[in-house]
Amino acid sequence: MFGAALGDRFGRRRLFLAGLAVFTGASAAAAMAPGIDSLIAARAVQGVGAAVMMPLTLTLLTAAVPAAKRGMAYGIWGAVNGLAVASGPLVGGSLTEHMSWQWIFWLNVPLGLALLPLARLRLGESYGTGAPLDIPGTVLASGGLFGIVYGLVRGPVDGWTSGFVLTGLVLGGALLAGFVLHGIRAENPMLPMRLFRSRAFTGINGASLLMFLGMFGSIFLLSQYMQGVLGYSPTEAGLRMLPWTGMPMLVSPVAGYLSDRIGGRVVVAAGLFLQGVGLAWFASVVAADTTYAAQLPALVISGVGMSLFFAPASSLVMSSVRPHEQGIASGANNALREVGGALGIAVMASIFSAQGGYETAQRFVDGIEPALWAGASTVALAGVMALLIPTRRRAAAEKEDEVAAVSPAPVLEASSASH
Repeated sequence: MFGAALGDRFGRRRLFLAGLAVFTGASAAAAMAPGIDSLIAARAVQGVGAAVMMPLTLTLLTAAVPAAKRGMAYGIWGAVNGLAVASGPLVGGSLTEHMSWQWIFWLNVPLGLALLPLARLRLGESYGTGAPLDIPGTVLASGGLFGIVYGLVRGPVDGWTSGFVLTGLVLGGALLAGFVLHGIRAENPMLPMRLFRSRAFTGINGASLLMFLGMFGSIFLLSQYMQGVLGYSPTEAGLRMLPWTGMPMLVSPVAGYLSDRIGGRVVVAAGLFLQGVGLAWFASVVAADTTYAAQLPALVISGVGMSLFFAPASSLVMSSVRPHEQGIASGANNALREVGGALGIAVMASIFSAQGGYETAQRFVDGIEPALWAGASTVALAGVMALLIPTRRRAAAEKEDEVAAVSPAPVLEASSASH
């Protein structure tokens, strides 16, 4: 969220370039890391660059494309993201298997160096509200999210009653509560809590959090299942996951087109329910000797569901707020997705460790089956939440009501001027 706020204040293209430069440099540092401590430090710096860069991609795209064509643009954006998701496990698995792990970081360096001048020349500059940076909100949000995520990630390892885990969860929760109060009372908060009065904003962000919770937690365990239980190499596992991870390249443009034609609400809900069906299928066929043919329908259904979600969800996020608040909306949605992913890994790992383990193939299956059912249920709940998003006409009416409630004087002046 702070990265998005920096872009709104000082220029989105400028901060995108800065984030890209930091990410590229940190990738080189990670590749040259002499030990685990320096590798983790370089990865942390990579995270800073990505946190600035990623939410700005959506705001830059939105500013560059007319409103009537944004659904298709988001679809292409989703397809490119799908290409990255699909190629990541495959390329990363091949590099680590046949070369060395350092090459997964070296690969980023020429890509970043090529993108820097291209982005400088081809992207237009845009700004948000120009409001001063919300330093207290940044401290509260960053500290709160750090405490919550730390507690969730370490809980399954150290135990949920561990002092550090409890401290992280309790202190993080208290800081986030302070962040909510700050968002209600402050004049220019990083995330105005009034945005959550909009059913569209609340619905799509809640659905995104639950989607990433169910999906990331499931993929985390399924990738281990394919290699540790079924015996696939990293490259073989990446290839077999392509019907899931590669599907956005084919379906996302269609999803973007459909969201322009019939609205994103129906498309997003359909995608989430299909993703839930795919995970439930996996849960029903998972075994120590499951054939790839038995897994394939689950992979395809999950891939189609994921593809139908990404592009329309981005459109719904950006259309749920006023144009000058789109940077705030993109930053908030990215933050909630990341928290959902961390929460999903923590929850699924806890379910897995409570029911199974790594001792034998059957013990792993005993643990992953209930975790996958939990993931399927969570994604289905996200689909229900997506159905609560209002239709286009009702969302537009809600936005007009909010504008009138927040700034009645300018609205009246504009009305008088038009008469």
